[in-house]
Formats: sequence, structure tokens, C-alpha cells
Amino acid sequence: MDKKVINYTVEKTHELMNASSCCSEAKTAAQAWLDAVGTEKEAEETKKYIYELEEDIMPIDDLIGFAESDAGAQVFGANAAKNVAVHAKEIKAAGAKYCDCPACSAAAAILEKKDALSC
Repeated sequence: MDKKVINYTVEKTHELMNASSCCSEAKTAAQAWLDAVGTEKEAEETKKYIYELEEDIMPIDDLIGFAESDAGAQVFGANAAKNVAVHAKEIKAAGAKYCDCPACSAAAAILEKKDALSC
């Protein structure tokens, strides 16, 4: 695997793990991948990591739907949920495909390199 791609992915993986919006499953997969880099388990853990990221990244339409739901109001608070929905609609209009929280942003950056990681 290309050293630049690995270094970039390690950097983004740390960003992901440090994001308050990162779920425990993604943190676990991220740490497992970091631990496997340079070992015989790297390819296997890379596949698992990419799968987890693809499962966890929030598509923008899902974010809008969640923010506008009762569950979104419970998670974010009513006023914050409205602001999240407005923000999500704005970034969708600008072309965003995914949520732009720190965890989703890091996941998106890693997934952009998935073909190079899967080699």
C-alpha cells in the first residue's frame, strides 16, 4: 500500500476517533485498523474498517430526516435539531452527500481513498 495513503488515512483515523460524534463501533474498527497497519492482518482489518465507515457515515437526506424527527429533537434538543436540519439542507443544496460533522467528514475523507487502501 502507498505510504502517503497510509499516512493520510492514519491522520484521518485519529481525527475520526477524536470526534465527539464518532460512535463506539467506528472507534473500535479504527483502532483495530491502526493496530493492524504493517502486519499480516492489515488487508483483513482494512476491509472491516471500510465496511464500518460505509455503515456509519450519515447520508445528508438521513441527517435531515433525523434532525426533523422527534428522535432528533431528543438527541439534539428541539432548537438545535431545527438548526441541524437547516444546516443540512444548506450543505445539501451546495452539493454535500453526507453529514459534515467531524466524524462523518473524517470518514468521507478515508472512504475517498478506499480503492487505494484495498490494494
